Amino acid sequence: MKRSRSSRQASPQARREPHFGRSDAKEARPGPKTEGEPAARTARSAKPRKKRILHPGLRRRVTRFVLQWSLVLGLWVALGIGFLFAWYAYQLPPIDALIEATRRPGFTVLASDGSRIGSSGDLYGTPWRVDQLPKSLPEAVVAIEDRRFYHHFGIDLIGLARAAWSNHAAGRVVQGGSTLTQQVAKNVFLTPERSFKRKVQEVMLALWLEHKFTKDQILSIYLNRVYFGAGAYGVDAAAERYFGKPATKLSLLESAVIAGMLKAPARYNPAHDAQAAAARAATVLAAMVDTGAITQAQADAARAEAVGLARAAVPAPGRYFTDWVLDQLGDYVNPDRDLAIQTTLDPAIQRAAETAVESMLASEGAKRRVSQAAVVVLGADGAVKAMVGGRSYGDSQFNRATLAHRQPGSAFKLFVYLAALESGLTPDSLVLDAPISIGGWAPHNYESRFEGNVTLTQAIAHSLNTAAVRVAQSVGVKRIAAMAHRLGIAEPLGNDLSLALGSHEVAPIELAGAYASIASGGIGIWPYGIKGISGREGERLYRRAGEGPGRVLSESVARDMDAMLGAVVTSGTGKAAQFGPRVAGKTGTTSDYKDAWFVGYAGGLTCAVWMGNDDNELMSRVTGGDLPAKLWRAVMQAALPALATTPQAIRVSAPGPAVQ
Repeated sequence: MKRSRSSRQASPQARREPHFGRSDAKEARPGPKTEGEPAARTARSAKPRKKRILHPGLRRRVTRFVLQWSLVLGLWVALGIGFLFAWYAYQLPPIDALIEATRRPGFTVLASDGSRIGSSGDLYGTPWRVDQLPKSLPEAVVAIEDRRFYHHFGIDLIGLARAAWSNHAAGRVVQGGSTLTQQVAKNVFLTPERSFKRKVQEVMLALWLEHKFTKDQILSIYLNRVYFGAGAYGVDAAAERYFGKPATKLSLLESAVIAGMLKAPARYNPAHDAQAAAARAATVLAAMVDTGAITQAQADAARAEAVGLARAAVPAPGRYFTDWVLDQLGDYVNPDRDLAIQTTLDPAIQRAAETAVESMLASEGAKRRVSQAAVVVLGADGAVKAMVGGRSYGDSQFNRATLAHRQPGSAFKLFVYLAALESGLTPDSLVLDAPISIGGWAPHNYESRFEGNVTLTQAIAHSLNTAAVRVAQSVGVKRIAAMAHRLGIAEPLGNDLSLALGSHEVAPIELAGAYASIASGGIGIWPYGIKGISGREGERLYRRAGEGPGRVLSESVARDMDAMLGAVVTSGTGKAAQFGPRVAGKTGTTSDYKDAWFVGYAGGLTCAVWMGNDDNELMSRVTGGDLPAKLWRAVMQAALPALATTPQAIRVSAPGPAVQ
């Protein structure tokens, strides 16, 4: 019996039904038969497995599910990003304060001749518009920092792509993609931190700046706010700091130097390294040629002027003095604004003192085991004309002229003999120079010999220790300490006889003031460095007038002491300090050669010199009449070149009573 057609063919419904995982949908080809295995099983195992296929309806449901949740997820991501940007925008500082500068007050320190010798705080010059500046300055900045500045919308996509390719090719970051607009956003509003948040805010602010301001306004903001090192913000402050002129007067080369500093102000400023600044300026000039801002001939001419930058590499004199002055500023005015401080420093004398210190230590320091020196030079009224606080300000900012308290040795005998003169003794009064023992303490003379009866003048001239101790016994230690305090020694002093030999520490500037009181004829001298203080607009805030302790010694006592100090130089331990004009002063040496001094005056100037080591290491038999006296003479010879070369006679007083 034959099967019907309908029974042989599957129904349409049956054909549409999928066969999930079935291998018998089609008849398999006969394969090799395995012995002992049924033929049907062998045939089924030989059939190829058919690839599984999703049901069309299920596939559509899966597709709809994926699309639906992708859209939902995309919306949530967009909302999240929008919320993040809104939060970053909310945390931005108030953009209405764009032009206002929040900064520390800037202080400019001027020498006695009006030249600038130092500064502190954040210095801002006059804010100039681009059209008020030399054309070369904004062109130089654009050429080296952002050539497409006038063509992008705040974000330079071409520049970013170029920077990414350059960095990829180099294997490291060699080029940035930030525009000037982005730099304005970062410098004015944001911190230098590297974070995703800061970058997003930078981009947002850059777009806002481009919408709010013109290109020239943005560039003006940048030029007036960017940092150029040494506390100088803006091109005008930088021009004043490095070239001593306003930004409106800059030459092509100076404009290139200013623009070149933007990459690294500390490395490329001419005061730090004139050669590096000139090389960087040459790069800027080449960039200006590439952009068509200048011609090659103009660039060549500017490069030829680069040798003049060497003068900017010379550091300003008086760095220790500048710090000393700025530390006192709050005692005179409220330092809550930009200030100009007029000081007493004489640049010529200051450079002479710095040169003399370096020369002496370079030639004698190593072999005599002395590494440091301090120098203070005072005018007749106590004005500090020069101050050297150490061999190198770059190596150590500690000011040994004002902050170091060292034993003065025999330089302290000034107060011993002043007390003696006030008590009624005279320069010709006799005192015994012989061995002495006081409670087990037995001071001795430097040369370990004794002179017997000598005058006070001879005793101080030859720095006889036992004689000074006997004088101190006679007049009393309290009177000596009171004399020292009267003449400006601020430190508490001991109540033992070792005080007569300088066992208590003093600062060089205090000792200079005390000796200046003798040079002035007994008028007390207080060293000072500030003559006046003005505001930014020139308004006078402080002017020194008539300050000082007045008379501290009688004229006769000051005159007698002047004669005795003159003998120290003409016939005593200070002979090495002698030169053309009349010199008066005193040597000082500690018994273990840790400190050596010479303090004296000539021609209206008083100078104190200290030499030693910061770690109190012993020097190689350096005495006050040796290197310090020679250094004192070198400083004073340079400071007083016009004085007469004939020494004045030393006055000899009448004989007086002897020390009992």
